Amino acid sequence: MHSFYNFVSGPLAWIAFLLFIGGSIFRIGRMLVLVAQKEPFIFTYMSWRYSFRSILHWIVPFATVNWRRQPVLTVVTFAFHLCLLAVPVFLLAHAVLWEDSFGIRWWSLPDTLADTLTVIVILGAVFFLVRRITRPEVRFVTSASDYVILAIVSAPFITGFLAYHQWFAYPLMMGLHVLAGDIMLAAIPFTRLSHMIFSPFTRAYMGSEFGKVRHARDW
Repeated sequence: MHSFYNFVSGPLAWIAFLLFIGGSIFRIGRMLVLVAQKEPFIFTYMSWRYSFRSILHWIVPFATVNWRRQPVLTVVTFAFHLCLLAVPVFLLAHAVLWEDSFGIRWWSLPDTLADTLTVIVILGAVFFLVRRITRPEVRFVTSASDYVILAIVSAPFITGFLAYHQWFAYPLMMGLHVLAGDIMLAAIPFTRLSHMIFSPFTRAYMGSEFGKVRHARDW
């Protein structure tokens, strides 16, 4: 079990980081090259002002018409994504690892709060799963890959929660937690999780087109 943990937290973790960083750079670079080749006119109306205006409205809960039309989905979506980002970055155990490995230390969440945020992520994943199964309009556009993505996202939090509370076999849960984190990190640039990379570009494009060209709002 120690050799498994050392592998997933050592060589495999470095591979995951390299895939995440290299894959992200590649995907962004490829996107910019394709735009320059096929639709170079897009660069002519890109606007910092309208880009940030669009991004700001879409990251504020209920600031857009679509967010206001579905209040429950909006609350769950924002809570899910906020906790999804906050826990891995500000978890005390992760901050200690960064300090031990690279000498970098930042503010961390109290364990009780981090535990609560983890539960919110897990419950959010259950909500999205049930929604995909029960809502006909969502089920119609759902494929097997959507369930795989949901499993990839929720697995680090489920295993981390089990490991923190030392349920089942702690060494096994810790190893699976690190493995799940490696898989998620490596999958981001190459799956639909890449929306975390491309969403600012998409919103910047939409905001610029609507604001500068159509003189309208995109929210």
